[in-house]
Amino acid sequence: MKLKRYQILEASKPTRTVQQLSGVVQTYKPVSNHEMNIKWEKEKKDQGKKSRADKEKVMDMLFSAFEKHQYYNVKDLVRLTKQPITYLKEILKEICVYNMKAPHRNMWELKPEYRHYKEQQEAS
Repeated sequence: MKLKRYQILEASKPTRTVQQLSGVVQTYKPVSNHEMNIKWEKEKKDQGKKSRADKEKVMDMLFSAFEKHQYYNVKDLVRLTKQPITYLKEILKEICVYNMKAPHRNMWELKPEYRHYKEQQEAS
């Protein structure tokens, strides 16, 4: 009987209880802007806005990229050419085909008339 009463008393005790503190507890304010964010923003500010390069120069960069791989994502092309997305998409619509179906979904590929760009130049 004693054991059962002990079990009932233990089960009825609250799991969390209030504690009275004798001293002040040091609380720290959360940091609104972390060191890495400040560093990244500073680097971005130093780079400045992306400026549009000459269309021919961008097309050459795209053709050299497509010589390495047949399919590219827009983000990868932006990183390679360092051009604004809107400007890059204007050029891509002229020289590339956008794939909407699997297996190369959301990827750009050169139009058939622009493929083997380097070989055509050498032949001419």
